[in-house]
Amino acid sequence: MSITYSDEPARKDGGGDLILWVLVWSELAVFGILLGAFWVMSMLHPESFSVAKIHLSTRLASVNTLVLLASGWQAALAARASASRTAQRVSLLLAAALGFVFAYIKLVEYQAELKYAGDDTFSSFFELYFIITGFHLVHVVFIAALFVLVARKLDRSNIVILTTIWHVIDLVWLVMFPLIYLG
Repeated sequence: MSITYSDEPARKDGGGDLILWVLVWSELAVFGILLGAFWVMSMLHPESFSVAKIHLSTRLASVNTLVLLASGWQAALAARASASRTAQRVSLLLAAALGFVFAYIKLVEYQAELKYAGDDTFSSFFELYFIITGFHLVHVVFIAALFVLVARKLDRSNIVILTTIWHVIDLVWLVMFPLIYLG
């Protein structure tokens, strides 16, 4: 048995980078721990969590779900190998804009919820709620800002990396939404 080495250049799309997958799995682990803690606390305090959820805006969270999915779709369009540089730039900027729309809607939602956060009956719920959704929101804003930067100076590997992380953040929201808002 012989070992052969390829003269093929390394992949240029960044999709196989070890650091990317370490980042993806670490993000999933952190959000998994946070969402697991939320679930455990909701089992330990079912009444206060059920009442606290009444004060959340399921309608705004539903709109935000659609906004985030549309943003992910634009990011995926930018990451297509066949996309022209102009199409990549437009898609990245649209993904970023939709990310910022998500952030704006989330801040409007927070404004309505803050008055309930100080209530001792709901403190466990809202502490976890603001930690989890706030951590997610920071990710959305940060990556949306990076989309804008990458759109200025296009690089395929950066597009693939950011799009991959964006989809992870989408996935986290798709788990978070029913657990927090609908459960």
